Amino acid sequence: MLTEKQKELLLFIHDRMQERGVPPSFDEMKDALDLKSKSGIHRLITALVERGFIRRLPHRARAIEVIKLPENQAPAAGEVRARGFQPSVIEGSGPPKSNYTPPPPSHIIDSRTVSVPVMGRIAAGTPISAIQNHTHDIACPPDLLTNGEHFALEVRGDSMIEAGIHDGDTVIIRRCDNAENGDIVVALVEKEEATLKRLRKKGSTIALEAANPEFKTRIFGPDQVDIQGRLVGLMRRY
Repeated sequence: MLTEKQKELLLFIHDRMQERGVPPSFDEMKDALDLKSKSGIHRLITALVERGFIRRLPHRARAIEVIKLPENQAPAAGEVRARGFQPSVIEGSGPPKSNYTPPPPSHIIDSRTVSVPVMGRIAAGTPISAIQNHTHDIACPPDLLTNGEHFALEVRGDSMIEAGIHDGDTVIIRRCDNAENGDIVVALVEKEEATLKRLRKKGSTIALEAANPEFKTRIFGPDQVDIQGRLVGLMRRY
């Protein structure tokens, strides 16, 4: 049994995907439900996950799959059209996809190159929904890699330019869920927006620090930031 707010959010998410083919942001969900903060949206989404109506897809920003709608839900003006319902995936960009496919493992091409999956874009600037489905592979020198699983992301923006990371670069990321002070990381903020920043920890707070004086350092609580991976290499075309 869903509460009215839970049902309202579920129908709003599905309706937006059916109408526009693009997901609502957390801010749009907050405004649609007339809530004061995005924390209320997070609680509603968690409740819908626990009740089996939606599920989160790992390692991607703002990725949700709608599994089912409430029983006997009739379509009405301004509400979801439930006929012919198919599960839809909410993610940062691109058309809806029905299933999450994890990145394929890196594999050796020859003694000089290793194939690494490219998983979309990452913001070095204003955060964006970044980690998406596997799009293609790149050949990477093995000395750029460390132990563990790796993926690549295309950089957009210039907030890390003083760390030598430019718009258009491809960064090589070692997948991990923790990092040391001073590491450059892929950080997922409030389960929604992903960004490439330097990690600073002080007490119970986490700072995401740019390498460009035009961008402010952002401060978060420990439950607001999830580490997706750590920068281990960079590739650039001239």
